[in-house]
Amino acid sequence: MSHPHPRLQLTGITKAYPSVVANSDVSLTVQAGEIHAVLGENGAGKSTLMKIIYGSVKPDAGEMRINGQPIVIRNPNDARANGISMVFQHFNLFETMTVAENVWLGLMRTSLDQVSAAILAKANEYGLDIDPNRPVHTLSVGEMQRVEIIRALLTRPELLILDEPTSVLTPQAVEKLFVVLKQLASEGCSILYISHKLDEIRELCTACTVLRGGKVTGVCNPQQESNASLSRLMIGAEPPQLVHRPQTPGAPVLQVKGLTLEKEDQFGVDLNAIGFEVRAGEVVGIAGVSGNGQKELLYALSGEDCRAPADSVQIGATDVARLNPAQRRRLGLHFVPEERLGRGAVPTLSLAQNLLLTRTESITAPKFAGGWIKVRALEAHAARLIQSFNVKAGGPQSAAKSLSGGNLQKFIVGREIDAKPSLFIVSQPTWGVDVGAAAQIRGEILALRDAGCAVLVVSEELDELFEISDRMHVIAGGRLSPSLPIGEATVEKIGIWMSGLWDGAKTNAAEVAHA
Repeated sequence: MSHPHPRLQLTGITKAYPSVVANSDVSLTVQAGEIHAVLGENGAGKSTLMKIIYGSVKPDAGEMRINGQPIVIRNPNDARANGISMVFQHFNLFETMTVAENVWLGLMRTSLDQVSAAILAKANEYGLDIDPNRPVHTLSVGEMQRVEIIRALLTRPELLILDEPTSVLTPQAVEKLFVVLKQLASEGCSILYISHKLDEIRELCTACTVLRGGKVTGVCNPQQESNASLSRLMIGAEPPQLVHRPQTPGAPVLQVKGLTLEKEDQFGVDLNAIGFEVRAGEVVGIAGVSGNGQKELLYALSGEDCRAPADSVQIGATDVARLNPAQRRRLGLHFVPEERLGRGAVPTLSLAQNLLLTRTESITAPKFAGGWIKVRALEAHAARLIQSFNVKAGGPQSAAKSLSGGNLQKFIVGREIDAKPSLFIVSQPTWGVDVGAAAQIRGEILALRDAGCAVLVVSEELDELFEISDRMHVIAGGRLSPSLPIGEATVEKIGIWMSGLWDGAKTNAAEVAHA
């Protein structure tokens, strides 16, 4: 059946904030049953536009029509009443409640039993395997996402908005999700799909609106485009090609042996006899679906968790298992955590002041602090970092929280690389970062490696690990797989290992899923 009107039509949408125009005269048309990508680098205005459609942000100007009717969406309840549902990049589920209770909260008109039955029916209809009675804290991230999608589908949406939906999934889970989305579209549901992953967009979407600097720079059918042509629309250029030169690594810089640690909080993961090494001049990647022990491992390596058994973590010849982060920094370890605001940077402090967090006792960098803070030297140094890492910011005095996620990430990674570490550990180096910035950060990581630094990268982005690693491990259920040279790694093999199924592993997929 043909629809005379587009499902969603935005005309002239504009939204300005004091320091930036997020959307400038944006028009977007989504047909019924269409999977429509919204593509753009960090700070291009994608999130603001989605929040306007979903009613959590009010536009300054412009018109929105649904099925041809002009409409004003005042809040998310309004949006849901008009057939618009959104699955956010960061889930809002109560961890202590069951799946059914979480879904029930949004649908109070029915009883809990009816909701459980409705969840099972929806789950079977779309092949989204989920048990309504499980507490949310026992779910893997991929399973939590299924809960969010089922919750959205139970409102019978005509338009479903998905924000970076695959950043938390194994390759096999991504394939399953795409089957569900294509089925929804074939039944007439329109889908707005925000992603940085060009391959996904080309496989899944039949239309694409590209935003750059808050303006629409192109509308295309991604299936007729290449990654290079989509990149050009998005950032005005193709990302530089990375040069990954083969080289022979040197002596071990980080050695981890028999690292077994009980989880600190009830929703954590126990680490089980983890062992690996990182040598000078190599990049070792650790892949895995989030929530399988990455956080616990990184805390034990950075020194934020000092409970590791003696001799289980060594930097050079020094046993650092019980040393704090500052003591490990003196041995040449620099670390970029996954949470940028709060752990990587203090939101309210300026970029210059944020340099002091990890740079007071650095041996190679100019001393900024010795009782006195040399404010001029500090600001000049921050300005150099802003320039050399191409950070879009007002200047060294800008507060960290005023930067977009991708720009803050470039500054934090820049700050730690600039310290010339001998051991560099980075978690999710380009998470939520656009193609251009990602290529730049990955290039800097490879330059560090070529300069003889030992680099450990923990990431959920498989293509990133394939691009920069010399060897890979997989973490699943708090266990670490054997090392795999990058030449022998395939997406399929790593995907199977992400379920804990490497040769001789004692775990099984069910155990990992519930871990």
